[in-house]
Amino acid sequence: MLRAWDPAPIETLRLRAFDLYQSIHPRVSPPQPVLIVDIDEESLAKLGQWPWPRTLVAELVRKLRDAPALAVGFDIVFAEPDRMSPERVAQSLTSLDNVVRRELANLPTNDWILSQMLRGTPAVLGQAGYPRDVGDFDRPVRAPPLATLGGDPKRYLPRFPGIVRNLEILENAAPGHGTITLIPDDDNIVRRVSGAIVIRDTVVPSLVLEMLRVATGQGAFAVKSDEIGIRSLVVGGAEIPTDLRGRIWMRYARHDPDRYVSAHAVLSGEVPRERLANKLILIGTSATGLYDVKATPLNPVMPGVEVHAQLLETILTGSFLIRPNNVLGAELIMTALVGLLVVTIIPVLGAAFTLVVGTGVAAAMIGLSWYFFVEQSVLLDVAYPLIASLTIYVPMVFVNYFREEAQRRQVRGAFSQYLSPELVEQLAANPDQLVLGGQTREMTILFCDAHDFTAIAERYKADPQGLTRLMNRLLTPLTNEIVARRGTIDKYMGDAIMAFWNAPLDDVRHQANACETALAMIPALDTLNTERAATAQAEGRDFHPLRVGIGINSGDCVVGNFGSDLRFDYTVLGDPVNVASRLEGQSRVYGVTVLLGGATARAVAGRFAMLELDALRVKGKDTPEAIHTLLGAAEMASDSTFRALAMRHDEMRESYRAQAWDTALERIGTCREYAARLELQLTPYYDLMEARIRDFQRNAPGPDWDGVAKAETK
Repeated sequence: MLRAWDPAPIETLRLRAFDLYQSIHPRVSPPQPVLIVDIDEESLAKLGQWPWPRTLVAELVRKLRDAPALAVGFDIVFAEPDRMSPERVAQSLTSLDNVVRRELANLPTNDWILSQMLRGTPAVLGQAGYPRDVGDFDRPVRAPPLATLGGDPKRYLPRFPGIVRNLEILENAAPGHGTITLIPDDDNIVRRVSGAIVIRDTVVPSLVLEMLRVATGQGAFAVKSDEIGIRSLVVGGAEIPTDLRGRIWMRYARHDPDRYVSAHAVLSGEVPRERLANKLILIGTSATGLYDVKATPLNPVMPGVEVHAQLLETILTGSFLIRPNNVLGAELIMTALVGLLVVTIIPVLGAAFTLVVGTGVAAAMIGLSWYFFVEQSVLLDVAYPLIASLTIYVPMVFVNYFREEAQRRQVRGAFSQYLSPELVEQLAANPDQLVLGGQTREMTILFCDAHDFTAIAERYKADPQGLTRLMNRLLTPLTNEIVARRGTIDKYMGDAIMAFWNAPLDDVRHQANACETALAMIPALDTLNTERAATAQAEGRDFHPLRVGIGINSGDCVVGNFGSDLRFDYTVLGDPVNVASRLEGQSRVYGVTVLLGGATARAVAGRFAMLELDALRVKGKDTPEAIHTLLGAAEMASDSTFRALAMRHDEMRESYRAQAWDTALERIGTCREYAARLELQLTPYYDLMEARIRDFQRNAPGPDWDGVAKAETK
């Protein structure tokens, strides 16, 4: 019954056994006409950050078309207009005169240039299913015609209510449209690729199937199904077996650098034409910063574009893995027989002889499964029958003992780098407080980053060990302040720290603890700068103080172990994390040390000295965030001078929102006086507001202005 139910742990056990087979005996095939044009680190270094101008992408397509390539597939979505198009450049450069602005606006857009190149190329644009409906109903989902054999396949295929799609001008020009959506298993490993998915009510083939259709000149693709589920997909004359949900089992080969050519090398003409001619070419990225990586049975970190390339190779060589619909019955019979055998012979033969017999039976079962994998490409699971029999054999008292000890070691090892020793011991003593694998809870996240550290680091070019010592001197006291207040270190990113509160242990005052940590970091950094200044003076060197920016935000997040089976991190994911990171970056713009998100500020209101600075729409978000600066603890908040400053500051903000510019400027002058008395470093912020107001006096924002500022940088 447990095997028929097949919960996630049982499925994972079976899939890991299949992973082991692939690791021992990966696919080996002769060279195939599949090539990846890689937007790699070298290309980004030589051609600039992604996204590139569409004119450069068009030139890349031209090079591939002229080779000529059989088909060109994009593991990329061009969802937004090119910001480097002439008319967008004209909009962003406010200093241009009207004549130049009109001339730029009349030039062809970069997206139009790319669309013209796509029209003459056997190109397939990638699009992706999205788990939420984003309301994009102005045009239908693009997909080739579908032929169905045996009934409507939509009820079996993965379904997505939304879509991440390309610009309409590009969609209309491209001959093909396929989905680049890769859906991993529960352990985040990609073992099966959906041959097609349903977006809204349209069946969209995968990028690979659509490339084969375009390359072979076919007008449609077909899905064969029956009353149980989908059996296969047909494209370009080839029938591709699938599981019941239309997923193709991947037969992976080892990573081969010969599959890749650098996009920069193609554009510069360094790649011979014959290397590109008559190839099925995928354009994707392996660059670390673009985050298109997947875990596979053979590689914990593989560029997503290579998964598509290996699927193409699997189809072209016909080296499919198959798991027939009737294989479950055979596995259930095997489980029952082995279990009954163990129960029967233990009373008769004893534990030792039963172990010998059981080992022989297990070896025979593994050999049978291996034969089917190697010779028939059939996936037969023997892991569950073996585990079932072993569970009967091993006394549960030892199982429970070893499990508890292993859990304690796991907790100590996993969290000793992130938490204080006291918290680690609490977790080890009460492991039920820890939920591994991800849970949703309200958390507070802190990002701390050194300002102008690049300029300081440049002075250590000849002394990298000195830079290492400086980094340790900077991060150590800041880390100590975090762990002293129940914080968890998520990661170090160069000269930056990410930390969070309220996981893995509950912390009812996580917002206040994060704020207290930020305030404690400032004197800790001052002490470090004093020590460095004295050392620099004694050695006759210039002294450059270290300064940091801190962003803090609170909200519901998912926290747990994320990654692959071979490498994972205990970390936190969610929109509040992104906002906290953006706030840290905006601390430079507003000239303050600490910026709080609205949720954090509301939670600690009255307990700290804070001022609301702005309503800010951070990069990548539409909803504005009320941002505050954290200036001191409760003692400062109760100070009469600070209360007077807060009152005048709030009046300034109200005048600003009401477009009463003269009154706002007058209030800024008063605020500067109070801030000077309190020795608060608010001059850069008031300079920013004064400049913004004077600009509005010259160029009125209009009656519809909502007072929200837009962050131009991250």
